[in-house]
Amino acid sequence: MAKSKVNIQPLADRVVIKAAAAETKTKSGIIIPDSAKEKPQKGEVVAVGPGKKDEPTTVKVGDTVLYGKYSGTDINIDGADFLIMRESDILAIV
Repeated sequence: MAKSKVNIQPLADRVVIKAAAAETKTKSGIIIPDSAKEKPQKGEVVAVGPGKKDEPTTVKVGDTVLYGKYSGTDINIDGADFLIMRESDILAIV
């Protein structure tokens, strides 16, 4: 099991993710207002649980992952925002 970057240890197959910053400008240079920004679907794994009895986790701390738009639960740890979700909610490792 990898060393966590935050002071939290998720249980079973749960993973803590620091979401990437939302886009503030389009490729053509149009600035996106806060009300129109979409929730990011990419982030960095900062803590990993030990996995289930017969299924160890496959992601590790430091991996950049893609996850579903409505996956996970928002949590706040020491003033920073994170997502906690099951490993099965992760779609891919980038």
